[in-house]
Amino acid sequence: MNKTIGIRREDKNKWEVRVPIIPDAVKLIKDKWGINSIVQPYATRAFKDEEYLKDGAEINEDLLKADIIFAVKEVPINLLLENKTYLFFSHTIKGQSYNMPLLKALLNKKCTLIDYECIKDNKGRRLVFFGKYAGLAGMIDALHGLGKRLDYYGKKSPFLHIKPAYEYLDLEDAELHIKNIAAEIVENGLLYPLVFGFAGYGNVSKGAQEIFDLLPNEVITPEDLIKNKNNLENKIYKVIFEEKHMVRPINNDYLFDLKDYYKNPNNYESKFEDYLPYINVLINAIYWDARYPRLVTKQYLKENDISNFFIISDISCDIDGAIEITHKSTKPDEPAYTYNPKNNSFIDGYSGEGIVNMAVDNLPCELPRDSSVAFSNSLFPFIKEIAHADYSNDFSDLDLCNSIKNAIITHKGELTPQYKYLEKYL
Repeated sequence: MNKTIGIRREDKNKWEVRVPIIPDAVKLIKDKWGINSIVQPYATRAFKDEEYLKDGAEINEDLLKADIIFAVKEVPINLLLENKTYLFFSHTIKGQSYNMPLLKALLNKKCTLIDYECIKDNKGRRLVFFGKYAGLAGMIDALHGLGKRLDYYGKKSPFLHIKPAYEYLDLEDAELHIKNIAAEIVENGLLYPLVFGFAGYGNVSKGAQEIFDLLPNEVITPEDLIKNKNNLENKIYKVIFEEKHMVRPINNDYLFDLKDYYKNPNNYESKFEDYLPYINVLINAIYWDARYPRLVTKQYLKENDISNFFIISDISCDIDGAIEITHKSTKPDEPAYTYNPKNNSFIDGYSGEGIVNMAVDNLPCELPRDSSVAFSNSLFPFIKEIAHADYSNDFSDLDLCNSIKNAIITHKGELTPQYKYLEKYL
């Protein structure tokens, strides 16, 4: 018997037009494995209904006939169908309070939830993700924001001509424009040094660096940044910060150990403030939860001269998290706010005393077609087994690879063993 998958329209906000499975993949899974697709109609989706129709999908509002339903973002509670298997980013695994009602509803409706964020290999590396595109869009936006902030200070800057990511036709268009800016910098030089700090080195950071590296730049280590802080030339510098640069053991008798840090983060304190006086732009691309020290605190910003600290691009966007001044998430057309540490106040935009923070929480949607293609390609190897699994079986009897089985958060009205810890948040 042929299986049928459903692809939901995204309804979180007007910016969310990405898709989990692109039309080309719909055609492949039908031709190779006999899996049919039902796609909900959606006028502003990055891939049009006509493209799905051409590649063999059925366009239908009703997904009741679908065995598995794929989405990108959370499904509204009132639209959840009972006893269905869903795949989407649920944002529940940290016990996020705003999505606990969603988790309860999934349990009450006896749904199976497979969370993309939890699909990992045996080394804990994510296999299905948009992360690189968060970095790509976040870096484009950061360069745009830097131009705005430098203009506020009266500093001449070629970055003022860079647009937000969503205003470009696609990634190729953005890259071509930034290459033109790079040529301008090579020809005319800079009037001052600019230090870009990258916190983290995973997929998000790699995406951000891919854009950054279109510009002429010199890579220096965090140690060299401090050593040569007063002798930097009028160049663009890149500094990559790993965990060993961000924290140190509280007990001076111990040396930094990465495995121990992840296991016992309470035994470590931040030392990132040692570098902050010499960073002009900070790109935050680290995973963070409340067990870990912050990178930037309100106290530090209040007690220190931050006149040279122009902008933070908080791509990770954890509210009150690694960047304590990330007090809210923003949207692509209003991405920034300025924090004044003297009176602990925020104003939207790039003007005003203090430091600008950019905290767009769904950056890949600014490059919707490019990011959807990459995501669909990463998901494709798992679609056949996800579609053909028999979810009426008990969890222990599900015939799925470990990468998918370990990503199942709810099944038949219960939290699966790996996610029982979420009961305390419910």
